[in-house]
Amino acid sequence: MTLDQTTISGKMSANMRGILLMIAATMLLTTMSSLVRVVAEDMHPFQVAFMRNFFGLVLLMPILARQGLAPLRTNNMGLMAVRGFFNAIAMLAYFLALGMMPLAELSALSFTVPLFVAVLVVPFLGERLGPRRIASLIIGFSGALIILRPGIEIVDIGALYAIVSSLSWAIAVIVIKQLSRTNSTVTITIYGMLFLALFTMVPALFVWRWPDPQEYLWLVGIAGLGTVGQLAFAQALKNADASLIMPFDFTKLIWASLFGILIFSEVPTIWTFAGGGLIFASASYVTYREGLAKKQKPAPSEPGL
Repeated sequence: MTLDQTTISGKMSANMRGILLMIAATMLLTTMSSLVRVVAEDMHPFQVAFMRNFFGLVLLMPILARQGLAPLRTNNMGLMAVRGFFNAIAMLAYFLALGMMPLAELSALSFTVPLFVAVLVVPFLGERLGPRRIASLIIGFSGALIILRPGIEIVDIGALYAIVSSLSWAIAVIVIKQLSRTNSTVTITIYGMLFLALFTMVPALFVWRWPDPQEYLWLVGIAGLGTVGQLAFAQALKNADASLIMPFDFTKLIWASLFGILIFSEVPTIWTFAGGGLIFASASYVTYREGLAKKQKPAPSEPGL
């Protein structure tokens, strides 16, 4: 095999690993959401959110044990806290929405996160929106209206929580973009989990009750699925370009529909798939355009090095 063939083979292998990791991440995170919904039938979602973050932080401790205190060094503690605050709002709103609306519909609305990011980078990061991106955003948010159908259907409070979750997570993503310029991924992940645990602990205290032994097992499972799912997602982005693997994020809607039918007896409507498809197509195009813009800029230095 020649050098060119070896390079092409290695690239294809990396791309395939990225795709498979992305599909695995969507399955793991959707499974986590299903378990959260089951556990939250007897335990308040705020407490479930805190326990998910607490056990998730415990699962990250081996990284600190292996790397020492180096990942804890940062000059952006304030931004780390801001990221954690908006991330906490996103998680709490998402966990509340899980018990109020069909899983597939919630999954479809979560595709609006890249759209909110594309809008918010204009005032926060000073980026510009071209006419094609604006048209794509209009199409994407039209997809959300197709799902919600305001004026035809009563907009459920769960759907409002879902939109708040997506908007809050979009703000957190923008802060992460800023942090990634001077901090390593490990540092951002550890502080993200730490501040998530701190911020979700406060509302959890108002609804606290001690879990029974079986619930502890469920909560550890939720934390494990969420942590491994996030790591798989991050590794997928590391293995392949976002423009290549993000289309496979649509499998999240497939998993959510399947779990909704099998576990919660929820049959997705045609509006969920139609609106979700529009949102996803728009979000994929925005991600593609962002990838093109990055390739046209000089490559930045590795954060944290």
